[in-house]
Amino acid sequence: MTESRQETRLESRSEPRSEPRLEPRIEPHMAAAQQRRAFWLKHLHQWHWISSALCLIGMLLFAVTGFTLNHAGQIEAEPTVVSRNAEAPGQVLAALKARKADLARDNGENGDSAGQDKGPVPIELADWLQREFDVDAHGREAEWSADEIYVPLPRPGGDAWVSVALDSGETQYELTTRGWISYLNDLHKGRNTGGAWSLFLDVFAFACLVFCVTGLFLLKLHAGGRVATWPLVGLGLVAPLLLAILFIH
Repeated sequence: MTESRQETRLESRSEPRSEPRLEPRIEPHMAAAQQRRAFWLKHLHQWHWISSALCLIGMLLFAVTGFTLNHAGQIEAEPTVVSRNAEAPGQVLAALKARKADLARDNGENGDSAGQDKGPVPIELADWLQREFDVDAHGREAEWSADEIYVPLPRPGGDAWVSVALDSGETQYELTTRGWISYLNDLHKGRNTGGAWSLFLDVFAFACLVFCVTGLFLLKLHAGGRVATWPLVGLGLVAPLLLAILFIH
């Protein structure tokens, strides 16, 4: 019994003692800097992916239409023209003549003797055009001459117009379409697209700005481990600037 106790003591003495593990000491200012970096990385990544998700389809559309606009001369579009004729009812014609007389009287009182006037499309004519040609002319501006009223109806990817003879009521409607490429190109330019699309372009431009600014700050945060970051950013600035200075006059 005594021998076994002595052997146990000898074994315990021979075993190496485990040293307490020391954690690396982080200075308070370094810890605060790491927390700030983690905070900005989290929020920048969040806004970057949100804005990129919002802009993805729009940026693809604008990239494709930027190419088609740049090569508009090589991409031919064959226009399709549709013409229709009708005769305005007597009630519509009477409203047009009354409106024409009011415009002539107003111009005479204002000292304007020009042969052509401009004013909104009368509601009677707009309603009839909606029924007859499926054309929405409400709120459009018409051009009035001595013998007819002309309503331009520009649209993305094409054009249209309506003219009504004030003496006979003969109405002509013509629609010209130039295909999907022309339509998408006009969306790119915001040409004849209306207020809703104009608002979308403003929102889309702001989302692209958020995407680019957050990307710039993310580049700054990761630039320490990526030596090519700022040379590539500088190339993206210098290349178009040199092209504009040297070749655009």
